Amino acid sequence: MDKGRIHLGQTKNQKKARSVANHVAEETYGSVPHSFVFHRGQVGKNVGQLIQDMRRTMQPFTAESLKVRKKNVLKDFVAIAGPLGVTHFMIFGKTESTVNMRLARLPKGPMLYFKVLKYCLVKDVVSSLKKHRMHEQQFTHHPLLILNNFGVDGMHVKLMSTMFQNMFPSINVHKVSLNNIKRCVLLNYNPTTMEIDFRHYSLKVVPVGMSRGVKKLMQEKFPNMSKFEDISELLMKGANLSESEAEQDGEHNITELPQVYSGRGNMASQQSAVRLTEIGPRMTLQLTKIQEGMGEGNILYHSFISKSEEEIQEILNRKEAKLKEKEQRRQKQQQNIAEKKEKKEELKKKSLQGIKRKQAEAEEDSEVEDPGAQDGQTAAVESDDEVEYYRQAVGQEPDEGEYDRSRKGPGGQHRDKMDKKQKKGWNKPRDGEKSFGKNTKPGGKPFRAKKPFDRDSKFGGKKKFDNKNKSKNFKSKGQKGKPTFKKSGSGPKQGFKQRKGKG
Repeated sequence: MDKGRIHLGQTKNQKKARSVANHVAEETYGSVPHSFVFHRGQVGKNVGQLIQDMRRTMQPFTAESLKVRKKNVLKDFVAIAGPLGVTHFMIFGKTESTVNMRLARLPKGPMLYFKVLKYCLVKDVVSSLKKHRMHEQQFTHHPLLILNNFGVDGMHVKLMSTMFQNMFPSINVHKVSLNNIKRCVLLNYNPTTMEIDFRHYSLKVVPVGMSRGVKKLMQEKFPNMSKFEDISELLMKGANLSESEAEQDGEHNITELPQVYSGRGNMASQQSAVRLTEIGPRMTLQLTKIQEGMGEGNILYHSFISKSEEEIQEILNRKEAKLKEKEQRRQKQQQNIAEKKEKKEELKKKSLQGIKRKQAEAEEDSEVEDPGAQDGQTAAVESDDEVEYYRQAVGQEPDEGEYDRSRKGPGGQHRDKMDKKQKKGWNKPRDGEKSFGKNTKPGGKPFRAKKPFDRDSKFGGKKKFDNKNKSKNFKSKGQKGKPTFKKSGSGPKQGFKQRKGKG
């Protein structure tokens, strides 16, 4: 049980230590500068490879796999730089004659414009060396920045040095671990030519003060001692060693180590030599101009164009006038937009009112009966048509008032109104109704001829409608909704059969 408790206590302590270490690592990672290295426009294969080499140089605090599309603009990169903690942009471009590089400080600038006079890729530098010292462990930590000859008077020189210093993480000399320093970036400024040399080196530390033979033994590389008579010859002379292994060290690269450095023989407070091997890329830059903001502000410095104070003031006045004009146009556009919105709302209200008015009128037309249907002109005209049709079919004059009654449906409603409202209901017989079309009905009496004293029905005798059938609407089949007559006999007063057609 005690062992189990001890094991659980150790696990909790390890988790706590791991969480603290992760928190410290996140804070450290967020406090250091980060960069984007990308291109704008068509740059070609060689410049594209130069961009990849510069991304490798700026590791680990850069976007190594950043994808750039043709549609992307500078504002897109600025928008995503804030959430990701990116502080600097390194932008490459190419024209017909030159290759350009821009350095920008986010989010408000300034932006430095450089002309790339010469450049050399990593593959070209490494291929020219007999032995290159470059491995993946060197890129797990940021390089050490070395600035040379940047103490010259001039605002542009100081601004350049500040920009380069802020691109790389700062180093606390009292807390830094020497084993984390595996690379260095050298920037050398030439005041006469105003050119900047960019170099990237791999760093190695070897002990000094011992013969080359002893160094071989320390590195577990045993030389050929067949020609030696005594072991002292190996320690003192170091024969049979190649010239490439015997590198010349001097006061320029020998120093005393304050800490133990990785490698055999590199002890604290001992003399060791620092050796640099170039791993590329290599560039020669020339500053052309410095501009405020992200390429949209005033020109702070230009190496080729110099202007007097009056010209500068005139340019500023012109720019201020343009800004005022732009502000006026923006205000006018906002007013126009507001007026258009108001007009649109008014038209919308009017259209809604018109729609509501039309709907109300349609409802009134469908609900209100036509009061002049009995005395109107239209009814008279249609009545005349029916009278004429009756004369041609029967050969006699109809009784007075007969067609006025026939134009009304069950319940006294006008047939035209019924046709409009219940047009669909007339076509087919409803449930419980019996269709016409035969002389006799099932379970009913046959139609009989009209007697002289029968005044109730004009066609075939009396027809009694019960309350159920009285409320039902029916439509006669004939020309344009008119009743159809079939002559069954030759006498003048023969009965006529009324048929209801199938809808």
